[in-house]
Amino acid sequence: MSCVCISCPPCLQCKPQYNKTSHSGIKIRDIGDALTHSACPQKLRQRLDIRNETLSLRIFTFLRVSKDQTKAPLVTLTANCSKTMQSGGGMALSFCGDDQDINSYSVKDGMLNNGCFVDALNLVPHVFLLFITFPILFIGWGSQSSKVQIHHNTWLHFPGHNMRWILTFSLLFVHVCEFAEGIVSNNRGMSTNHLHLFMPAFMGFIAATTSVVYYHNIETSNFPKLLLVLFIYWVLAFITKSIKLWKFAEHYVGPQHLRFCITALLVVLYGLLMGVEINVIRVRKYVFFANPQKVKPPEDLQDLGVRFLQPFVNLLSKSTYWWMNPLIMGAHKRPIELKKIGKLPIAMRALTNYLQLKDAYEDQRTAEDPNRAPSIWRSMYRAFGRPILLSSTFRYLADLLGFAGPLCISGIVKYLNNSSVGPTAKEIEANTHLGVYFMPSIELLKDTSVLAVLLFLALILQRTFLQASYYVTIETGINLRGALLAMIYNKMLRLSTSNMSMGEMTLGQINNLVAIETNQLMWFLFLCPNLWAMPVQIVMGVILLYYLLGCSALVGASVIVLLAPVQYLIATKLADTQKSSLEHSTERLKKTTEILKGIKLLKLYAWENIFCGSVEDTRGKELTSLKNFAFYTSMSIFMNAAIPIAAVLATFVTYYFWTGNTVPAPAEAFAALALFHILVTPLFLLSTVVRFAVKALFSVQKLGEFLQSDEIGDDSWRNGDMPVSMEAGKKHMGGTKAINRKQPMRYQMDNYEQPTRRQMRPSETEDVAVKVSNGFFSWGSNLSTLSDINIRIPTGQLTMIVGQVGCGKSSLLLAMLGEMQNIDGRVFWSNKNRYSVAYATQKSWLLNATVEENITFGSPFNKQRYKAVIDACSLQPDIDLLPFGDQTEIGERGINLSGGQRQRICVARALYQNTNIVFLDDPFSALDIHLSDHLMQEGILKFLQDDKRTVVLVTHKLQYLIHADWIIAMKDGSVLREGTLKDIQTHDIELYEHWKTLMNRQDHGLEKDIQQDSQTTLERKTLRRAFYSREAKNQMDDEDEEEEEEEEDDDNMSTTTNRRSKIPWRVCWCYMSSGGFFMVFLMVSSKLLKHSVIVAIDYWLAIWTSKTNGTIGNGTIGNGTFGNETFGNETFGNGTDPAKDDYHYLLVFTTLCAAGITLCLITSLTVEFLGLSAATNLHHNLLNKIIHAPIRFFDITPLGQILNRFSADTNIIDQHIPPTLESLTRSTLLCLSAIGVISSITPAFLIALVPLAVAFYFIQKYFRVASKDLQDLDDSTQLPLLCHFSETAEGLTTIRAFRHEARFKQRMLELTDTNNTAYLFLSAANRWLEVRTDYLGAVIVLAAAGASIWFPSIGLASGGLVGLGLTYALTVTNYLNWVVRNLADLEVQMAAVKKVNSFLGTESENYEGTMDASQVPENWPQDGEIKIQDLCVRYDPMLKPVLKHVNMYIEPGQKVGICGRTGSGKSSLSLAFFNMVDMFEGKIVIDGIDICKLPLQTLRSRLSIILQDPVLFSGSIRFNLDPERTCTDDRLWEALEIAQLKNMVKALPGGLDAVVNEGGENFSVGQRQLFCLARAFVRKSSILIMDEATASIDMATENILQKVVMTAFADRTVVTIAHRVHTILTADLVIVMKRGNILEYDKPETLLEQEDGMFASFVRADM
Repeated sequence: MSCVCISCPPCLQCKPQYNKTSHSGIKIRDIGDALTHSACPQKLRQRLDIRNETLSLRIFTFLRVSKDQTKAPLVTLTANCSKTMQSGGGMALSFCGDDQDINSYSVKDGMLNNGCFVDALNLVPHVFLLFITFPILFIGWGSQSSKVQIHHNTWLHFPGHNMRWILTFSLLFVHVCEFAEGIVSNNRGMSTNHLHLFMPAFMGFIAATTSVVYYHNIETSNFPKLLLVLFIYWVLAFITKSIKLWKFAEHYVGPQHLRFCITALLVVLYGLLMGVEINVIRVRKYVFFANPQKVKPPEDLQDLGVRFLQPFVNLLSKSTYWWMNPLIMGAHKRPIELKKIGKLPIAMRALTNYLQLKDAYEDQRTAEDPNRAPSIWRSMYRAFGRPILLSSTFRYLADLLGFAGPLCISGIVKYLNNSSVGPTAKEIEANTHLGVYFMPSIELLKDTSVLAVLLFLALILQRTFLQASYYVTIETGINLRGALLAMIYNKMLRLSTSNMSMGEMTLGQINNLVAIETNQLMWFLFLCPNLWAMPVQIVMGVILLYYLLGCSALVGASVIVLLAPVQYLIATKLADTQKSSLEHSTERLKKTTEILKGIKLLKLYAWENIFCGSVEDTRGKELTSLKNFAFYTSMSIFMNAAIPIAAVLATFVTYYFWTGNTVPAPAEAFAALALFHILVTPLFLLSTVVRFAVKALFSVQKLGEFLQSDEIGDDSWRNGDMPVSMEAGKKHMGGTKAINRKQPMRYQMDNYEQPTRRQMRPSETEDVAVKVSNGFFSWGSNLSTLSDINIRIPTGQLTMIVGQVGCGKSSLLLAMLGEMQNIDGRVFWSNKNRYSVAYATQKSWLLNATVEENITFGSPFNKQRYKAVIDACSLQPDIDLLPFGDQTEIGERGINLSGGQRQRICVARALYQNTNIVFLDDPFSALDIHLSDHLMQEGILKFLQDDKRTVVLVTHKLQYLIHADWIIAMKDGSVLREGTLKDIQTHDIELYEHWKTLMNRQDHGLEKDIQQDSQTTLERKTLRRAFYSREAKNQMDDEDEEEEEEEEDDDNMSTTTNRRSKIPWRVCWCYMSSGGFFMVFLMVSSKLLKHSVIVAIDYWLAIWTSKTNGTIGNGTIGNGTFGNETFGNETFGNGTDPAKDDYHYLLVFTTLCAAGITLCLITSLTVEFLGLSAATNLHHNLLNKIIHAPIRFFDITPLGQILNRFSADTNIIDQHIPPTLESLTRSTLLCLSAIGVISSITPAFLIALVPLAVAFYFIQKYFRVASKDLQDLDDSTQLPLLCHFSETAEGLTTIRAFRHEARFKQRMLELTDTNNTAYLFLSAANRWLEVRTDYLGAVIVLAAAGASIWFPSIGLASGGLVGLGLTYALTVTNYLNWVVRNLADLEVQMAAVKKVNSFLGTESENYEGTMDASQVPENWPQDGEIKIQDLCVRYDPMLKPVLKHVNMYIEPGQKVGICGRTGSGKSSLSLAFFNMVDMFEGKIVIDGIDICKLPLQTLRSRLSIILQDPVLFSGSIRFNLDPERTCTDDRLWEALEIAQLKNMVKALPGGLDAVVNEGGENFSVGQRQLFCLARAFVRKSSILIMDEATASIDMATENILQKVVMTAFADRTVVTIAHRVHTILTADLVIVMKRGNILEYDKPETLLEQEDGMFASFVRADM
């Protein structure tokens, strides 16, 4: 390229004029001024970008002529120039350019030496690919895709799938760089447009995109032959690029040129892609081979139930969670249910992971040292190490890319104002080869637009890697938890019974392992990549800071590092306070539960306020812990917010004094600011991670101890490994699979054989089913519990084991079942009975399942048999009462059944199982006499004996001995006698006589016990009440909910969508107002102030660095308008001292930082303490409302529901809402302030903001709904899993006796997988959200950078402020997803407030009354005279009356008996005396005062009642008799003496202060009832009401009670509601009730004379 211009000395005069600012603020190139400087032709050529040689010559000549003439001709000149340029531009759109002196199309040096030809050659492969693939994609696809037979469209991955995607993405990135380089080179160094510089790159980009779309479609249809097209494309592209690279090298173009580097990269990428393609051919053999390989989709995908597709989709969908879209969008229309999320892929199932972990655990046991405890850490590493390494790699990549942000900001700010300077002519000449300009590699990074795009791509990549890292660790953590749960469960099934019963392994410990320790380890795994990633991140950050700011950066970094231990300290304190508050809350819950269980008694005795006070005391202690918790939480939040401010302050102050009163340039200052933001996160998290690591160490220790604990003895006797006794061993032993339980974990889960159901019995009978010889058995200690046992159980007969309490009857059964440790002797089982045992324990054990499932217990359902069993156990009447019959859930979570009902279900289970032997351990203990007889006759004698099953029955009911074929009598752990009843009668007359006397006593009791209102009827009655009322309540609830919905949904939108995406503002407001308006005001104002100050700090920094470094460009800032005046005299307000001015900047900066730190402290405290005061008020109100609610409320509201408000919901309000609220307000305000700052600096950004805001709105709207559903699913699937564990631990003996371990394991694996599925989907949904919000954040950064680069003239774009804007844009990416996630969390947590609120609307009882307490005489009621006039009573205004117009008169001191069938209104009458029910007509007058007028407290505290269910509270005996602490010890002893308890209490340690366990569990039912009697004596009231008080007492105790009442209450009025009629035969007056009316009313003698009267018929039935 020949140059006509004569070079000239550098001309400085034109510089300021060139850079002049017109009044409109637009730079103009003043050609006139430039032209008149005739010394500047070189500059002129550069400035005018004149493309035409001749033109430049003309101008040059022209200039010489018109140097001193007027400037008039210039206008025409300019016009001519523009015309010529336009025409030149038109011509220059040719492919090879249109330079005058070069014929771009000449090939005289050879074809390949023409650069343009080589570029054209590079176009060929791209065009080839597009021509071939488009028809295939658009036309051939319809016919092809129909062959795919699978429901998901994301199949089969060809070999090298991920590699191909990664290479293709890299290829696309390199093409973008190539395109950018081509455009920049074209504009910078060429005089005409050279399309060949960027056209091939553009086509390559399109071809690469097409290739990946094409590949995806081929893969999903599994049609590999079409891949040949891609193979040809990669080969062609590789060849053409290699030719280009070779020619570059020939023409001395090297790595110093960017285009050479890009071409070399492309050659490598095309080569690798070619390799991937060859590999597919090699593996799949789809071409060039005779027999191509047929491949099916993975097994998981053939199973339509698998919906978790993350492992199977392509890389793009994997990294953006695109496959989650249908689920998340669909949640908006209808809620996500378990069916929708399906099953887990096989690799993620608990069984798969368990086997991996178990193998890793077992492989550590060596032959030399078999007892060495394997290391759990090592097994975890071996089983799950690889994914953790992968995750850590992703994490490192993300962290390194994170540093691109600050560096790019630094570059953009640095080059912003001098980006328009191009290369000089000399540089152009030096870098021109093959006729085109080659750009030096370093030049591209000085282009601000390129930096902005690089920043954008780095952010996208960084966020993708980060989310991938999170996902991999979470998935691994979930897999680990599943494996650990299976491991714990397997161990639990083999725990020795002694361990469980001797308290070495309590249920609580096992539950802790399941609920806490496994989760700790899972969380540790989530966080563990941080342990090694964070130190690297911190070191890198500090190095970069040092590079930017020198030593002063180290001061700032050291502030952060030194404060890290403080954060660790705070974190440990937090853990401690949380522990103590947990202890107090457990204590509070225990008290609350007791109150709710005994609420009827508390109300009747007017003690509710005393107990309420005791709960409030415990709550006070809990609140003290919570206060500390709130304080430490706010300190932690404060540290997190204040540390960056402190670090920045320290850094800049040090820099200022260190460098002699200067500040860094904006580029360095804002890069440093961004780095400080990056550094704070790892340091804040590090304390958490270290804390979790410490917890994980403890968890592993506990887990190790558990896995090493004792297992059940070797039970091979039941597996046929031992010689069976001679009589029993006639048949050959069957080769069953032996499972040796001593060798832990050495078996496959599936290897358990289900017990074979029994075949038909062989004709010859084996006379002995089980035989024990010389047996010595113990419970863990070496002292034998059972000694010298020699017994045999005859086949097909009924054997009874009898003896006193505690003589070892139950232990004998368990010893035969192999549950006890065998010290000596042997147990022999006959061959066919080995597997076949059914067992009903003494303490009934139910599953959380339906009644039917509890009875069938995994056996096939046989209707006839089921019916027979139900009849034998007389369960039908109970089943009829249940809301869903035998499909009603019972057990812990289900309906609470009474003891007798539970026991009969357990017996029914044993009867239903088709086994040869049935062991029944005291099945009659909780049954009344009718049921016992029925069960004995129908169940045992008829159902089992007809079936010729061997029955072993432990019992105390000696009257059944006559039915026994064989009797074993025990005493003190050894066998006293064995034989038939006849044998014992002849050989041991003494024992027989002893039995006979006992039997007579029992028979005597039997006669009296036949009454119309038996215990069973009572149980059924309570059940019926519970249900009848519950249904009414449910109906009411539904109506309430409907009303609420109607209120909310006034719009005509579809109600589901509307309700599901609304944020519960009303509930939020209710929560806030509970905290107090002053606190709300303080929180809002301090938050706004804090964020304003933080913005002010950064803004001030921007102005300070910009001013001092003189980079304020155009626009108005501060005190100077920088227009035509030069910078010098305007900067510091006309001649003020710059150093002084700087000092003033420093002062303001320091003051602002100090204010910011203070405000951080205030805000963090206000939010936490607002939460605390809200929690205090809500709990206080809730407790008072519930305790003072009418008794009807407790009948219709399930206890569990009320307890949930006090446990789970209160816990959420106490501990979860405040941090969520804090995080939400902080992240929202940070995002808003960032967007505000960016918009004020570059208003052009607002244009981009509109679509971004719309996208954000829809993302959060969809996510919130889906997240809520998935969270609910996670919660609801966790409970059954935990219940299954505790259920198994309680029923171990039963499960092992039945041989059902395999079934229970299977169930546990299913429950674990279900819960893990929900949790995985929840975490995938979180990733879905975060990827999207992160990408939005990246677009915001790109928009902010773009606005400041491309629209610099709008706004205040000085270097410092652009740096500020970009730093803020970077923070947005971090906080956007937190806004949405916190919003979703808050929505879920606010449900707790809503539930508590729904109870706050409960009506309270009217405690006031119309009379004042002072008007009631001190000793009222003195006489005990009762008048009832026309009394009508109902439980609820919506229900029918239960008493209708009742009239009666009871004289002072009379003994009145009231009887009637169930539901006749007897108990309702007793409640009416205490004004506990709605008396809507008539009145009760006691000693002249209408009880409705009295304050409730006064009325109830002056009467006494003994209830049918004895209620005792945990505490001392004294507290149970006299909680008000008003009586003397003498009076208490007196009461105990009357109740026949004095001697027993004296014998207890502590006497009156002896401990009563929860519910009085340490006393028998009879003793409890006597305590309740004593309680009534302590309160010396002249009226005593006994409500069926003798229902749960044996005959002897009842007789005592009757005597006592007659003597001790001789002068008082006693109203007895009788359930055994003979108890009221001695009364003065008998009232018989029927359906709420009085039927008979007279003295008992008179009533007995009426032969056809109801009372007479009752008495006849009772005799």
